[in-house]
Amino acid sequence: MTGRRDFLKGTLWMGAVALAGGARCELAAGGGEMATFAAPPLRKVRVGCVGLGRRGQGAVHRLAQIPGVVITALCDVRHEMVIWQRNYLAKAGKPAAREFVGEEAWKDLCQWDGVDVIYNATPWHLHAPIALGAMRGGKHAFTEVPAAMTLDECWELVETSEKTKRHCMQLENCCYGEIEMLAFNLCHLGLLGELTHGEGAYIHDLRWNNMHDYYLNWRLRWNIPHKGNQYPTHGLGPICQYMDINRGDRFDYLVSLESQSAGFASYARETIKKPDDWRRTANIQMGDMNTTLIKTAKGRSIMVQHDVSTPRPYSRINLISGTKGMLCDYPYRLAVETKPGAGAHEFNKKLAAEWRTKYAHPLWKKAGEIAQKVGGHGGMDFLMDLRWAYCLQNGLPLDMNVYDLASWCSLCELTEKSVRNRSCSVDVPDFTRGGWKTTPPLGLVDVDLAKMGFDGTGVQKDESALSV
Repeated sequence: MTGRRDFLKGTLWMGAVALAGGARCELAAGGGEMATFAAPPLRKVRVGCVGLGRRGQGAVHRLAQIPGVVITALCDVRHEMVIWQRNYLAKAGKPAAREFVGEEAWKDLCQWDGVDVIYNATPWHLHAPIALGAMRGGKHAFTEVPAAMTLDECWELVETSEKTKRHCMQLENCCYGEIEMLAFNLCHLGLLGELTHGEGAYIHDLRWNNMHDYYLNWRLRWNIPHKGNQYPTHGLGPICQYMDINRGDRFDYLVSLESQSAGFASYARETIKKPDDWRRTANIQMGDMNTTLIKTAKGRSIMVQHDVSTPRPYSRINLISGTKGMLCDYPYRLAVETKPGAGAHEFNKKLAAEWRTKYAHPLWKKAGEIAQKVGGHGGMDFLMDLRWAYCLQNGLPLDMNVYDLASWCSLCELTEKSVRNRSCSVDVPDFTRGGWKTTPPLGLVDVDLAKMGFDGTGVQKDESALSV
């Protein structure tokens, strides 16, 4: 899209895009029709995996262990990565997959009739184009985060999903973490009272990955011209599910502020010896810490932070607060008013331990042990894949839809717009076009392992799985 190319050159286009985005919100037809969409059941789900780096390898290894899921295609720009996964499937006793190799091989994959799902684990700038190609080719699109980088992409994904009647789901694995699913259960049982505030983040020291991992330099190159929060969904997604965003509430507006950019430059000076190396001379515009505040239509507040360029311990914060108490993570803690008016002035370790067992989410109770055996961010990756596979096999709506994708990813552009305009408030489009008012909340999702023919005895640890 022209808008994305211009974005790398400057920011003067932003006013026009904002006006166009607002007009589009008013003019577009629809009304959240994909929120509860259920495709016809697929007894066998044929998957084409595109992008076979670390995330893509993990996806191949997880999906190969789910009954009823068959990997029928492997796609990457590097032939050696395709060969590596070809050998994995052969060793695992799985059928050979068709191979697609090259810069634009994904286009042929999207048109091939041998797949039902395109599982996209490519770099960010390819997420939306491949998802669009998949849906236009008659496939369901499952896309790594963030699934869209601009408002134009968000709207095009929404409209294409509605037009083609194909699922477009962002693979937000953090919504399936143990504590996140525990918090979801507590919220929807009313144990934290009326929800008022949430906090999420992606705080992860990725300086080495950005500076020294050749295959992640695309991430650094994206950070050079951009400001704002360009990776918002890990911390934001779970908070949105707690608060029923797009299912009774929605984002109204946001403000975003960030610190100066210093971390990457300092790290480059200390670890890269060649004075004229592009990584040392780059003018990285992204601030080290971005803090964004979101106001919802029902009056709730959400704080989202992003920092990948300073030496700090990993955290997604994962805090949810209501009129009866709060839960927060990193580490997991709970403070609840056990008697009306008693207050909750300190964390209750005993109650936190009790509730972690008593109110564990049904999906974690049933499949958590299997997921932890396979691995992948503590098992959340496997639970995510297991759940969407079960939904497709049984003709159920997905837990996350294209409106969730668009609203969460809209922060990529909107936070930058706010930061570049002295942290002014920016309206967030209603991608559901009013559908959020009538869409029912997400329930306590589950899987029937017996129905899938899955007892978990044969699962193997994914040695390529990421831990954070």
